[in-house]
Amino acid sequence: MAGKTHKHRESAFWLSELRYYGTLSALAMMVPVTLGTVLMLLPPSHAADNWEMDGANGTLYVHGALTESACRLEMSSAHQDIWLGETGTARLEALGAQGTPVAFELRLKDCLRTPAGLRDSRTGALTWASNQPAVSVSFRAPSDMDSPQLVKAQGVSGLGLRLLDSRGKDVRLGSRGEPLFLTPGQSSLTYTVTPERTKAPLVAGAYRAAVDFQLSYD
Repeated sequence: MAGKTHKHRESAFWLSELRYYGTLSALAMMVPVTLGTVLMLLPPSHAADNWEMDGANGTLYVHGALTESACRLEMSSAHQDIWLGETGTARLEALGAQGTPVAFELRLKDCLRTPAGLRDSRTGALTWASNQPAVSVSFRAPSDMDSPQLVKAQGVSGLGLRLLDSRGKDVRLGSRGEPLFLTPGQSSLTYTVTPERTKAPLVAGAYRAAVDFQLSYD
């Protein structure tokens, strides 16, 4: 009986040892699985920092500048229809005789108090101010064959159109006009267009013309 009891105790001992080491092995095998699960649950921001991953990496260098805004042309001024009315041929008998001038405006907004420096493209004179913006306007249109300073009037003969600025000076058709100072906040540039007799034979009729303009701040 004593021998059987001894063998029974020995078997129980070895069974206990097997269970112990089996449990340790199972725990060791669970560590990679648990670690992998934790990594999968990490936020994407942590994964993005792993520069050891296969693939190409790079850097974006972003540059820019904050500048003062130039004046903006109001939409109502961008496209205008100007009616000059009717001019009798008797009024334009002499070369250079004119009809009634009609005024129009180029309205600007959001003009800021900024230093301005514009050089006259013809005279070379510099227009400068420390806190007042300036602009020059270019008018382009087909010119009259006999009087190149006038806009050609399509549909008639002996008549051209003269454009003048608010000071009564020619706008220099086809090139930049003289630099003009603007009032910060809200500004309007006033011009006039006038029918004028040229040396071509005078032929009455309805006439038309298209004039493009461009504002320059540099």
